[in-house]
Amino acid sequence: MAYDDTNIFARILRGEIPANTIYEDDYALAFHDINPQAPVHVLVIPKGPYQSMEDFTQSAPADLIAGFFRAVGHVARSLDLAESGYRILANHGPNSHQEVPHLHIHIFGGRPLGPMLVQTETKA
Repeated sequence: MAYDDTNIFARILRGEIPANTIYEDDYALAFHDINPQAPVHVLVIPKGPYQSMEDFTQSAPADLIAGFFRAVGHVARSLDLAESGYRILANHGPNSHQEVPHLHIHIFGGRPLGPMLVQTETKA
């Protein structure tokens, strides 16, 4: 599937839509989520047309992959989350409920976050 350059994160990268930016370098842009799910909820997106982690890890050059993940770590440290802990999350595809077709890492923190997934009963 071709990258949709009209998605909201592509438009943010081009400066067409404002974002509450907290970090930017040659590899990534980080900004506060407009619908935070924790006291700290930041999104980090790579600079480039990558739909998901699958696309990014297959298609991006090694320096962009390294720079992007260094940016994620830098942002978490700059938010003073390293000592208390934080969660990072990246969705891929329909089963994960990926809403924007541009790779983005959520950084959550600022309180205990509970278990990773809600436990549900399965019927035999």
